Amino acid sequence: MQSVARLPRFVVVLEAAGGLLILGALLLINHWLPLPSLADVKTLATVLFIAGVVLMLPAAWLLMWRTAKAIAPQLFNQIDKKR
Repeated sequence: MQSVARLPRFVVVLEAAGGLLILGALLLINHWLPLPSLADVKTLATVLFIAGVVLMLPAAWLLMWRTAKAIAPQLFNQIDKKR
């Protein structure tokens, strides 16, 4: 059986990109990252935050799915036949 916490590389990259987008939103909202005066800081920070959360969802879903399969394999018709 594979480890529950081991994620595919693509999902880890998505998770890291989502974290960076959320960090960028934090830097923008606190005015630590310079932005041209024509851009709206709140709107851009909101978009970055939502995009970051969306990019993090596949990893959370995959961990939840694998944990559910490990805790209750009978729900997924994966009963061990070693008995």
